[in-house]
Amino acid sequence: MLNDIYNKRIIELAGNIPRLGRLPDPDASATAHSKLCGSTVKVDLKMEGDTVTDFAHDVKACALGQASSSIMASRVVGSTASELRELRETVRKMLKENGAPPEGKWEEIKFLEPVRDYKARHASTLLTFDAVVDAIGQIEAKAKQPATAQG
Repeated sequence: MLNDIYNKRIIELAGNIPRLGRLPDPDASATAHSKLCGSTVKVDLKMEGDTVTDFAHDVKACALGQASSSIMASRVVGSTASELRELRETVRKMLKENGAPPEGKWEEIKFLEPVRDYKARHASTLLTFDAVVDAIGQIEAKAKQPATAQG
């Protein structure tokens, strides 16, 4: 039932999104958009080496996109690029392949598990994860550029 995906915890997360706004000088910015529902998440990311040091986002999404963005924002600083790529894949598998939700610091994503039964809601739930991984890719590409240019 649709009530399962809009459970009390999802509504609480959506109503209390940390780190809203934009960073003044991000290392990268990325936008993820769902054509199906019109939700959009823009993220700004700063990294030192492989680790996220700052994060902000502009979230124009449904409650599910807001809830996943809220979870991301509350735990992303201190996370590594490989951890965040793995997280996106775990959430994708949770929704699309009946996989288990993540554990540890990301365990709150389990509240999004009922979304798997509503394919039309998958894209908005994944927006924040896609945007963060996109921003990480941009930062890594920039870091490699000078070395290749000197090559």
